[in-house]
Amino acid sequence: MKLNLNIQPLNTWITSGKEPLVIAGPCSAETEDQLVATAKLLANTGKITALRAGIWKPRTRPGEFEGIGSIGLEWLKRAKEETGLPTAVEVATAKHVEEALAAGVDILWVGARSTANPFTVQEIADALQGVDVPVMVKNPVNPDLSLWIGALERINNAGITKLAAIHRGFSSYGNTTFRNDPMWDLAISLKTQVPDLPIINDPSHITGNRDLIGYIAQKAFDLDMQGVMIESHIDPSVAWTDAKQQVTPAALSDIIDNLTLRKAEVKSAAVSDKLAELRAKIDKIDDLIIQKVAERMNIAEQIGKYKKDNNITILQVNRWEEILKKTTDYGKALKLDAEFTEKLLELVHTESIRRQGIILNEGQEQVEEKLTQA
Repeated sequence: MKLNLNIQPLNTWITSGKEPLVIAGPCSAETEDQLVATAKLLANTGKITALRAGIWKPRTRPGEFEGIGSIGLEWLKRAKEETGLPTAVEVATAKHVEEALAAGVDILWVGARSTANPFTVQEIADALQGVDVPVMVKNPVNPDLSLWIGALERINNAGITKLAAIHRGFSSYGNTTFRNDPMWDLAISLKTQVPDLPIINDPSHITGNRDLIGYIAQKAFDLDMQGVMIESHIDPSVAWTDAKQQVTPAALSDIIDNLTLRKAEVKSAAVSDKLAELRAKIDKIDDLIIQKVAERMNIAEQIGKYKKDNNITILQVNRWEEILKKTTDYGKALKLDAEFTEKLLELVHTESIRRQGIILNEGQEQVEEKLTQA
């Protein structure tokens, strides 16, 4: 289902003309000299759309550096005056909104921790009533698309039409390659539901590792995202926060130079015709996949009835392990990623178990009604 948010196109409120759109600057404003010097080096690259800096820093645990506070807004103002770069700041309270706007900040963003709390988002939205300022909303810490969309709706309902989303990845438990799992499918789902919404990728927070920033930024642009927000510090080795994910302005310039920008629209008739031909083939295969899944579910229901008649449990662990190994091995032979095959199998298996559970625990009329409504 598509949502109709009242959104202005990105090029009407970011008019620098630079491609790609790059918002960059230090994770935290630490000192006036650090911020202004970084801003000047970024401006000198000629590749930066706007300057970002953390003024208030929500930290996981107390005692860590939580931002320099309001004085940093004066430093940001000076950086803007000396470089000509528009400025962007994260806000987490109504007071932050008021102070940032009073200091002439050009773009505000709502952080991941704030997005996860509808009360906080509503407080920010109320403070934005009657204000014409661009606002970007990061995805919530947890992978909840409805929560992300809800935050965007609250800001939009406050009258903010210069609106964008920031994809910064989602928290996951345990050791992984990335600091935050990209979960690209959720960003794609957001784009599908709100096609006019600009999405800006934050490879710094996704990777937590400066060496992977270029890789994630390229993937974001390949998925038709409209820009990136990258943390940059004059000397990342001494940064007070998130040192490992910040890059120098020179390194940032190299990252941008190495990006390949592709077009979302197809203008060549020959290319368009070829894509249409290949997509038609995919459509036919998709139809067959759905038909085969439906056939599989019909057989699973027959198995459910047989189990009910013979008083057999739904889950047969040995059988599931056998299917998982056999099909994953088969998928590998066909050059399918093992993790993808396993996730697909688990999805189909979970639906089969759900249907068998209905059959084992309900009468026939109730079964038919529930299966039809599912």
